[in-house]
Amino acid sequence: MSASERVTIREVGPRDGLQPEAVQPVTVRAGLVDRLVAAGVTTVEAVAFVSPRAVPQMEGAGEVLAAVERVEGVRYLALVPNAKGAELAVAAGVDGLSLTVSASAVYSQRNVRMSVEESLGQVAAVRRVVGAALPLDTVISCAFGSPYEGDIPVAEVAAIAGRATDAGSTSLTFADTTGMGGPRGVEELLAVVGVDVGLHLHDTRGTALVNAYAGLQAGVRRFDTAVGGIGGSPFAKGAGGNLATEDLVNLCDSLGLATGIDLAQLLDVSRGLADTLGHPMPSRLTAAGPSTAPTAPEKGRG
Repeated sequence: MSASERVTIREVGPRDGLQPEAVQPVTVRAGLVDRLVAAGVTTVEAVAFVSPRAVPQMEGAGEVLAAVERVEGVRYLALVPNAKGAELAVAAGVDGLSLTVSASAVYSQRNVRMSVEESLGQVAAVRRVVGAALPLDTVISCAFGSPYEGDIPVAEVAAIAGRATDAGSTSLTFADTTGMGGPRGVEELLAVVGVDVGLHLHDTRGTALVNAYAGLQAGVRRFDTAVGGIGGSPFAKGAGGNLATEDLVNLCDSLGLATGIDLAQLLDVSRGLADTLGHPMPSRLTAAGPSTAPTAPEKGRG
């Protein structure tokens, strides 16, 4: 690893992070986006254009984007499940889209109420809506295993990813949706799909940071994280929170990898969010604080 290398963090706290929480007002959601950007976040998945009946926490996505104080150079993204969501996102002025296709047939039905085949069809449908104007990242969920089917062969995951690319995806992200993966699984998948991909890691079993390290060692430089380590799919059995943004920033700082994010400011955002949500953040760093060099003991007198 080189100190000149940059790690791109897509902050998903305002979307993935808040979706299992109590419904928050538009002003709170927009304010969270603004504070994250002030801390140095330059790519943020701010909202999702999904059915408010299925995910009431994401209702008012257009209002959130309208309330955000746009900063030049920052990319404001939205998750969409289908072409209708893409139309709404484009009308709201997003800078890019993400769409989930599951490697797990059961999770696909629970999450988007579509088969894997139908979900892949939405990639092409969304591309037709946006034309060549916007980047489209397809997130392959349950890429490291499903709580319903167990292990999913790497070849099957890679085949789904290849079809998503053929359908119009401009980038791919592989998600450990319920924290079933380990470093070996990360290495095995990356050996097949390459390292010009993103990783979206959950900490259900305490492996998110070590899996991120495995990805960094292999050459991955794009990660999804959520401030405070909040989040998790409400449609996946046993899903835990995301890899905490501050935990990954701290790791990258220690490795000499640039993220452009100010850790002290980010921790302030995380602590403030804990007050807003009314519970502690899962993030280890928010609880313990950053490591500091020990202070030299004072010399005794006499």
